[in-house]
Amino acid sequence: MLNEFKQFALKGNVVDLAIGVIIGAAFGKIVDSMVGDIFMPIIGALTGGLNFDNYFLALSKGITATNVADAAKQGAVLAYGKFITVSINFIIIAWVLFLVVKGMNRLKRAEAAAAPAAPPEPSAQEKLLTEIRDLLRK
Repeated sequence: MLNEFKQFALKGNVVDLAIGVIIGAAFGKIVDSMVGDIFMPIIGALTGGLNFDNYFLALSKGITATNVADAAKQGAVLAYGKFITVSINFIIIAWVLFLVVKGMNRLKRAEAAAAPAAPPEPSAQEKLLTEIRDLLRK
């Protein structure tokens, strides 16, 4: 049973998947930082200090707070600003992955074009002449 587990765990697909998950987690942190530390401040500066993270809709009466954290302590809130931030995060990830796949496809096409073409198959007439030649040799 231990040998079967070792064979399963050390298969190429499982190891590749594990590496992909680890790289994906690191990539997610990079994108989160890019959105939170680069794009959102730029969007905020362009829109006069707009910060999506503090956009919320009070679902309970008596909420007087002006930021999401304090408002959530006072009652139920719908924090749609965080949803906007996460949506922007998703769009950036999707765009970057699109560019990566597009680049990989371009490289594959370049490799296919650079590969030597197989020699063309002889025509039916050439095949017939080859057979005749071989018969005459015998």
